[in-house]
Amino acid sequence: MPKIHALSTRQQVDSAARSETQVEAASTAPPLDTVFIRGLRGETVIGIFDDELRRPQPVLIDVTAGRLHLPACGSDRIGDTIDYGAVRTRLLQHLQSHQHRLLEAFAESVAAILLDEFGADWARVSVAKPHKFADVESVGVQIERRRATPSTANTPPADNQGAEILAFLGRGLSHGKP
Repeated sequence: MPKIHALSTRQQVDSAARSETQVEAASTAPPLDTVFIRGLRGETVIGIFDDELRRPQPVLIDVTAGRLHLPACGSDRIGDTIDYGAVRTRLLQHLQSHQHRLLEAFAESVAAILLDEFGADWARVSVAKPHKFADVESVGVQIERRRATPSTANTPPADNQGAEILAFLGRGLSHGKP
């Protein structure tokens, strides 16, 4: 049986300080709007053992994709959000075309799809193999990934900023002529 050690007063204070810092960081972080898909069922060939590579096996996928602000909250337009219908379709395609052997690598590729193709700033991906073992409901992995800099996808230019940018770029094409 493992030994259980009581925390010293100093360890308790340090732990409380870390928790308080985490709460403060969470409360000062910009709001994150998320869309999610829970329990996407599909089949794919994935695994490291010969019997896993002979035929597709069932997998369950959960994804949550977030942006610092989804303009759709105010615009009510599908083009201003991460379209979970399009995400679903893309994930089903990916199940058929990927070449990964480990769930970890597959989950990483799904996170990359959410960040790169759908403009998410943050992604959480869970991939599970249901009933992999007779005495286990499912086994799997969960990863979280964050974009280094927030996405500007679906963020309309402020006022006339778009026209100003185009005019600036156009000046560079005139080879010094006004």
